[in-house]
Amino acid sequence: MLTSRQRIQMALNHEQPDKTPLDLGSAPTTGMHASSVYLLRQALKLDPPGTPIKVIEPYQILGEIKPDLAEALGVDVVGVWPINGLFGFANEGWKPWTLFDGTPVLVPEAFNTEPEPDGSIFMYPEGDRSAPPSGHMPNDGFYFDTIIRQPPVDDGHLNPEDNLQEFGAIGEADVRHFEQEVKRQYESTDKAILMNAGGTAFGDIALVPVPWVKHPRGIRDVEEWYVSLLTRRDYIYEVFERQCEIALSNLQKIAPVVGDRVAAIYMTGTDFGMQTAPFLSPATYRDLFYPFHKALNDWVHENTSWKCFMHSDGALIDLLPGFIDAGFDILNPVQWTAKGMDRYTLKARFGESLVFWGAVVDTQRTLPFGTPDEIRAEVRENIEIFSPGGGYVINTVHNVQPGIPVENLLALYQSIAEYR
Repeated sequence: MLTSRQRIQMALNHEQPDKTPLDLGSAPTTGMHASSVYLLRQALKLDPPGTPIKVIEPYQILGEIKPDLAEALGVDVVGVWPINGLFGFANEGWKPWTLFDGTPVLVPEAFNTEPEPDGSIFMYPEGDRSAPPSGHMPNDGFYFDTIIRQPPVDDGHLNPEDNLQEFGAIGEADVRHFEQEVKRQYESTDKAILMNAGGTAFGDIALVPVPWVKHPRGIRDVEEWYVSLLTRRDYIYEVFERQCEIALSNLQKIAPVVGDRVAAIYMTGTDFGMQTAPFLSPATYRDLFYPFHKALNDWVHENTSWKCFMHSDGALIDLLPGFIDAGFDILNPVQWTAKGMDRYTLKARFGESLVFWGAVVDTQRTLPFGTPDEIRAEVRENIEIFSPGGGYVINTVHNVQPGIPVENLLALYQSIAEYR
């Protein structure tokens, strides 16, 4: 029997492994909400009732996938992430809290747990309550919404350096973090490693408002940013150009200390697709994003053994040739329910070039609202479509959300075990 590391490597090389590999929780777009982690662990009798779940990604309230859960489900991948999360503080100094749905959790010490009079929760950059809040979870909410802190845009004085506040030379502590975490995971598990080094995504709309920066400058409003791709094209290009230089320099520092122990690198989480169409034309992609994607991916391929992982939701069929030309090896989450994303077409046209990482069940409709039998049928069909010849890693279409009936969670992973 293959190890998890060997299984993933074969899939990444478009070879047929002994069984199709599975991911859960290696990346911020392949995980599970803490409340669903709690339900699943309870159903599998991994914890006594009331045992809290660590919230390892406070923005989306993603729960920790501990080694015992990974082993119970047969997960083949583990992630290595930056020290600080999207609100700018580290996962340390854990303290108890309770989600609005009653799930017991542990959150980092800098996580604000003091509600407003209306019961909502504000989150602050770096946990500093003297700064304006950058996130807001409504009463009875499940995640944080970014608070847009857009200063007035003065086109006559726009400075690309303002939109580079969040990008800088990686520090020694961060380099050591990646070195130590990759070494620890490589030596203590047989899992393949997906590394998220940060700073390599251009225009990721979750990052544009910089919820970890206390006083953001530049273009930080979501709508204004999207409009600027056309109305301020030269400004955005200059931001990307400088960001690319910084990212290349940082990769040059990280690569020697982690070496070939990393299987793939999470390069971008920028969403290029809506449910019905791309956000931008193929021509705009090739003009504005492609040069920088290609520069980073080419460096990775020329200097490491890593594969380049990209996340983008939505209707992407017209953009996929550009992504492939830019050097991306892996596409996640494979939202086959979006317009034009026919599964058979994806596998036939792009299956020799892209590894499909996701797709196994629709998290918008089937998983939360379907029956266990409907989930089993969808899992079986998707594995049968995407697995032949390798080039497939099982994961859901984006993170497993809260509010999933526990019988549906069990049906998902029982059927994966049966059909993989």
